Amino acid sequence: MFGINDIPKFLLAFFLVLPLISILHEAGHVFFAWLMGAKNIRVVVGSGKPVFNKGIIEIRQYYFWYGFCTFENIERKEKLANILIFLGGALFNLLSTIAVILLVENKVLETGMMTYQFTYFSMYYVFFALLPMIYPGGSYSDGKMILELVKNKEEVIRERTYRVQKDTDEDTWRFLNHKNELVQTFQKEEDAVQKARKIAQEHRPSRIVQINGDEEKEIQNYPRIPL
Repeated sequence: MFGINDIPKFLLAFFLVLPLISILHEAGHVFFAWLMGAKNIRVVVGSGKPVFNKGIIEIRQYYFWYGFCTFENIERKEKLANILIFLGGALFNLLSTIAVILLVENKVLETGMMTYQFTYFSMYYVFFALLPMIYPGGSYSDGKMILELVKNKEEVIRERTYRVQKDTDEDTWRFLNHKNELVQTFQKEEDAVQKARKIAQEHRPSRIVQINGDEEKEIQNYPRIPL
């Protein structure tokens, strides 16, 4: 029976355990992204204004609410690689829950509010992450992404390609959108690339290729990111 004396324990567990579960969830995503060659990995814990940055971790003002990760330039982009990335968060939550249960059963940890809240919130994360649904903002849940990929609807990971092209006649750089239409012309290559990165990041999944004469090479890709 939950009593008045349990409220401080509940608050302590909520403000400490929930962020830990969020970190584990995002760690699962970025672990598999890292295996697929991802670069510039970042894990954001909470929402609101950033208050702490260290390495790949960013903690925000409301650290106990929400979390996400970002990464770029994955090398393996096939269906199975994406399924593992989107499954990773729930998998890490599930494995950590099993680990805590085994530790309690073997009397390494004591049964209490902290262990109860950890297992409860972890399974909450697993359930809602894998529930195939579309969020109000239009983003897909991890489960929805996995389902679409299993059903071979690979358009969910099909990339838009943005191009930065050298115009040798004018000695300028042209930024072309995913329809190969001219968006803007720049005097410097880095300005054109910066513009392309800004647009590509806003329209994941996407990639940027550089065209110089007959040569074309990918300089950046921005995969869809799990939540």
